[in-house]
Amino acid sequence: MPPNAEAVGSATARAEDIFSTNKVFNSEKELTEDVVAIDGIVYSILGWDHPGGDQIKLFGGNDVTVQYRMIHPFHVASLVDKMPKVGTLKNYRKDYQFETAFEKDLKAAVQKIVKPSERFATFGFKARCAYYCTQYAVLMSCYVYFGSSWALCTALGVAQAFIGLNVQHDANHGAVSQNPFWNDLLGFGADMIGGSKYLWLQQHWTHHAFTNDIERDPDAKSTDPFFLFHNYPKDSVMRKTVHAFQHFWMLPILSFYWFSSMVSPEILTATQSSVKENSGVNFENSYLRAARPITWGLRALYCCLSVFSPFFHHSWTTAMMHVWYMSVVESLALAIPFAVSHNFEDSDRDPIAESRISGKAVDWYKSQVETSSTYGGAWAGYLTGGLNFQIEHHCFPRMSSAWYPYIQPAVREVCKKHGVRYAYYPSFFSNWSSTVKYVQNAGSGAIAPETITKPKKA
Repeated sequence: MPPNAEAVGSATARAEDIFSTNKVFNSEKELTEDVVAIDGIVYSILGWDHPGGDQIKLFGGNDVTVQYRMIHPFHVASLVDKMPKVGTLKNYRKDYQFETAFEKDLKAAVQKIVKPSERFATFGFKARCAYYCTQYAVLMSCYVYFGSSWALCTALGVAQAFIGLNVQHDANHGAVSQNPFWNDLLGFGADMIGGSKYLWLQQHWTHHAFTNDIERDPDAKSTDPFFLFHNYPKDSVMRKTVHAFQHFWMLPILSFYWFSSMVSPEILTATQSSVKENSGVNFENSYLRAARPITWGLRALYCCLSVFSPFFHHSWTTAMMHVWYMSVVESLALAIPFAVSHNFEDSDRDPIAESRISGKAVDWYKSQVETSSTYGGAWAGYLTGGLNFQIEHHCFPRMSSAWYPYIQPAVREVCKKHGVRYAYYPSFFSNWSSTVKYVQNAGSGAIAPETITKPKKA
């Protein structure tokens, strides 16, 4: 379920006319783009006023049980009861369970600090957002009008990373405002730093739903086969001898983050085909097809500003070097905070192992905690958009990052009470050190599991 989908409206007469029977869908593949499934019930996404706007259509044709629970942490049955029910889904995956004792205690502790209705951007966040946007606009204007330089490329690369970490990230999580207009507008910040809002929504929400699940988390295999973040079994065909040395070229690989986004052919369709192929989530729908002109237009604008403009001021060799250097600065400033979030010593690399082997669903909130890490405090959060509070962010992704320093002690205390492993590092450097060690051991096979555990047959 997309950002801003906090409540649901009542069905209109149009929906009732379209769906007059209660249909049985045998599998998720039979779902059409005008419906979604939650906990085995199929609901229409047409003919009623969704408070989050049309972004709900992004997920049409899918079982969104996990996504819905994830974006509605304070879910009550009355929310979905208002949605127009049109059928049932007979067969669907049940890897995760919700409403556990740990989840209830976690939410109760957090609600004492931040009321659900007040979890959006604070004044401080809005001030920082305004500063980062202004900084980007000024530096980009200088870059285009006066021409690029090594110093300006450094500053602009960092400024673009700040947009990615602090502005578009909260916005595309629906965490800036209860009003979807501001989330939608600021979410296009992704397009103004070389990415794509619509591609980001598809990949990032899938990552959040299935963190570190190698079968469905697209981020877990985003650098394969050049570099392995996932701790593959010893007999995996993904493992090569050279991976034993991959920690030496981790940073060079991460430095291509911007370039890989810019040359990705998925920008042509505005559809994350890799997510569908690797995660089983289908994003082939008319909503995304209608968004293609916006995606193309913003990509063309960004290319004119950041890629082509240096060639009007410098020789082609100097211009190419400046663009490359700017891209490296932005890539590392973005990719390094992402890398430390879920790749560290003792991170859970197989969160649904119990479900796959025994068929018993695992606690989704517990899996989010044990696949993530938190480091530092509020000041690190101001720079990284709260990504240093990755545990808090994954448990409450639609809460503004400004609140994470306040809820962190409570989250940690509840984890301690329930025996849930909470990975905290006092600084970025200690988290980074753990990441490098993990990457080295994962590449060499020193911590590799013996073999792949096969899914339990239904």
